[in-house]
Amino acid sequence: MLSVIASFALFFFQSQDERYAFIAEWYDPNASLFRRYELLYYPKDSSIEMHDVKNRRTFLRRTKYESLHLEDLYVGSKVTVFSRHLTIVDYGNLYTSRKLGSRKERTLALIKPDGMRKMGQLFDIIINAGLTITKAKMMLLSRKEAADFYADYRAKPFYHELLQIIMSGPILAMELLGDDAVSKWRAILGPANPTTTESDTLDSIAESFGYCGLRDAAYGPDSVASAAKELELFFPSSGGRGPVSSAKFTNCTCCIIKPHAVNEGLSGKIIKAILKEGFEISALQMVNMERPNVEEFYEIYKGVVPEYLEMVSELCSGPCIAMEIRQLDPSKVFRDFCGPSDPVLARHLRPGTLRAVFGKDKIQNAVHCTDLPEDGLLEVQYFFKILDN
Repeated sequence: MLSVIASFALFFFQSQDERYAFIAEWYDPNASLFRRYELLYYPKDSSIEMHDVKNRRTFLRRTKYESLHLEDLYVGSKVTVFSRHLTIVDYGNLYTSRKLGSRKERTLALIKPDGMRKMGQLFDIIINAGLTITKAKMMLLSRKEAADFYADYRAKPFYHELLQIIMSGPILAMELLGDDAVSKWRAILGPANPTTTESDTLDSIAESFGYCGLRDAAYGPDSVASAAKELELFFPSSGGRGPVSSAKFTNCTCCIIKPHAVNEGLSGKIIKAILKEGFEISALQMVNMERPNVEEFYEIYKGVVPEYLEMVSELCSGPCIAMEIRQLDPSKVFRDFCGPSDPVLARHLRPGTLRAVFGKDKIQNAVHCTDLPEDGLLEVQYFFKILDN
């Protein structure tokens, strides 16, 4: 009886102080090498602890860190701990791997040219389904790339039509991560040709945003193996670049959805607002920026804007979404649509602007936009040429 009580007490104590272990990697620019840490996370009080793997020394004592959440921690994710950008490269023990890694899957979400007009809504659907967008890029496919993607359909009578559709304009490729991501995304997509008896597909993407037959707005692979193979085509891990960006580099300005807005699930709503206002999003890419890159990008504000250091820390605190915005109507100025940099001021003077609606303060003000018209092309080139290379 005593042993049963002791076992229960031990279990209770462990469950109260449950912890998960991860191996995290950080690039030290001063030493030009990667450093590895054991990162421990305690869900009970959102505290973390870090140990240097090589030297077996404590790097960070157990400290409460509420900006980091368990759902942020998975193999391949990038997290920021006290301004240090870490990449989770492995689970730290078998318990963490079994508990968190057993059902986590990656899958490809492809928005086809005929679904791009609903890009914002599709972002929202993905986020609301509990799936995490870990990579995203608007691309233009060459005939060879389209043929490689549809290689399994070569013998089908509609093969050439498939190629024509996917090459007819930009596509948006995304890597999604989540529990049972492959089957969950396929269920959201629904069948390409839903029948009247399939009542559960009435809210599917194919039913809501598709036209008919092959024009079904979006695509997802049907197995984990297919997902891994197809993700490699769009986001090659072997050092290749994949399909080219859809950036046009003409009549353009730059917009960045800041990390706090991405983390809060506002990306789809911001994209919808931009498209509804009549602007064109001609290129888009999810980027994890290193601090030196942000400092270079924000150099014009150094010594001019008091919040410069905080602005830098925000932009490299997590993934952001960079976009090339084209102004189809010359009378509309994208900078005006973003509103004053201070959301509090924006809500008084320009209540319908992006920062008024989605911003929180001068640092977390939802979006960055090019301030001077002559800098628009330079900022777009920075993301879609310099960083992309």
